Amino acid sequence: MDDPELLGQFLVALGDRERRSPHTIRAYRSTLRRFWDFLERGGPVCPDRLGALTPADFRRYLGERRAGGLSNRSAAREVSVIRAFFRWLRRTHGVTCTPGEHLSAPRVERRVPRPVAPDAAAALGTAADDADWTEKRDAAVLLLLYGAGLRISEALSLSAGDLSGDLVRVIGKGNKVRDVPVLPEIRHAIGAYTEACPLDLPADGPLFRGKNGGRLSPGLVRKRMREARAALGLPDSATPHALRHSFATHLLARGADLRTIQELLGHADLGSTQIYTEVDAAHLLDVYRNAHPRS
Repeated sequence: MDDPELLGQFLVALGDRERRSPHTIRAYRSTLRRFWDFLERGGPVCPDRLGALTPADFRRYLGERRAGGLSNRSAAREVSVIRAFFRWLRRTHGVTCTPGEHLSAPRVERRVPRPVAPDAAAALGTAADDADWTEKRDAAVLLLLYGAGLRISEALSLSAGDLSGDLVRVIGKGNKVRDVPVLPEIRHAIGAYTEACPLDLPADGPLFRGKNGGRLSPGLVRKRMREARAALGLPDSATPHALRHSFATHLLARGADLRTIQELLGHADLGSTQIYTEVDAAHLLDVYRNAHPRS
């Protein structure tokens, strides 16, 4: 089923303007189609109709979803998606309705990320000298996620020309550009991949390629992570995104300040970075409980 025109425009903007991942766009589409179907029960949906929505309309929608068993975490996500859609409507179509004033997201306890141990993270990014070029490629991607703290979508969006000396230029959410230092081990892993890769890697083309020459898909990286996780005996929590968490947690443990970590991760809000102080505190508590003679 085709998306309504307004939704289609918004979803395109998410990908083109804000560089959201395909997974995120699918989640936004699913939420907004449910909201759209709810509104269509009262008649055709257009900008004027959206601008005339009342607090009761938003509360009724969320009430129906909650009655269907929606969890606090899922409800908070739906509220966030609807708010983002109406911010876009205000900017592009002059719709002045502000659901943020009418929808209060339920409180959700933040999950503390579980970091991967440094030696395990380094092992994930190791490939034998005689490995196939795709194995060297996957090792380079995983090492980049850990060693530079990239989101998987950021790593796979890199062009060959984005690497320059000791830095990699990353385009993150909202097209925000940041330069991230690249350690010698990462440069070596990427160099091993590019040397072994049988495909052309022009400066303006994707750095990480699939076997057919297209941009490497996140699904293949996750598959490689599952295989490596099984081989190393790591828990299910050791995902590609956990490598980004590990990058931040290990920097904090070594004395890096939050502002520096914020810049390296590309967080717009320092509050998004402060969760890593909780991670480090949790680690210290584990060490204390396991080592202290009176614990």
